[in-house]
Amino acid sequence: MILKDQVALVTGGSRGIGRGIVLALAREGAKVSFVYRGNAEAAQQLVQEVAAIGGTAKAVQADVADPAAGEAVVGGILAEHGRIDILVNNAGVIRDKLFLKMEAEDWNTVIGTNLTGTFAFCKAVAQPMAFKQRSGRIINVSSIAAEHVNKGQANYAASKGAINSFTRVLAAELAARNVLVNAVAPGFIATDMSQAVRNMAGEDNLKKLIPVRRLGTPDDIANVILFLCGPGAAYITGQVITVDGGLSLGAVSG
Repeated sequence: MILKDQVALVTGGSRGIGRGIVLALAREGAKVSFVYRGNAEAAQQLVQEVAAIGGTAKAVQADVADPAAGEAVVGGILAEHGRIDILVNNAGVIRDKLFLKMEAEDWNTVIGTNLTGTFAFCKAVAQPMAFKQRSGRIINVSSIAAEHVNKGQANYAASKGAINSFTRVLAAELAARNVLVNAVAPGFIATDMSQAVRNMAGEDNLKKLIPVRRLGTPDDIANVILFLCGPGAAYITGQVITVDGGLSLGAVSG
């Protein structure tokens, strides 16, 4: 197991991509804590699933948009384990609306969760990783929406574009202390959060845009994040890795 006894934290971990990440890290021996906002039933079900495969997981209720959440959650993990080796910032929300109809609340909700939440949790782990342990991995979940325009996603695209830039700067600042910071940018992934978009566009239509001719799964993202957490990625930092089945290549004939 490549992550045996490492301590990991995943935000937005109870469903969708986050759930896949928690399971992947736990299978490889990590002691995983994950943050969920409101669905306690889904969180406890995941804890049980991890236990069933012989892993260790703990659910922590928090709203990542709360400025105090990062320090509180990370502080609890440090008190219990004495260290934190991996942070995956996966928590995210969408509030899609054309810009002319977008309200300040729509903007603030998305930026607060997707970007400010990422900042807060990175801030909370950076000190112990960089100065106490002199090691650590941070992976921020971005999106191809940062680079490829979807109407109605000005807030979401702005948050993910900022995450890409933030990832690169943080990587440069922490690299000398052996803390590696990368991002993963998913394409169309079959999750609850993407259901409305998939319904509106039609899944068959979406698949025609993707060279591999299928939607992604949470495991497709989790496996890349697992790699970035493991020994094979010891010389990778400051990268945004796109995982989209070729969607970002643009129109592909045949």
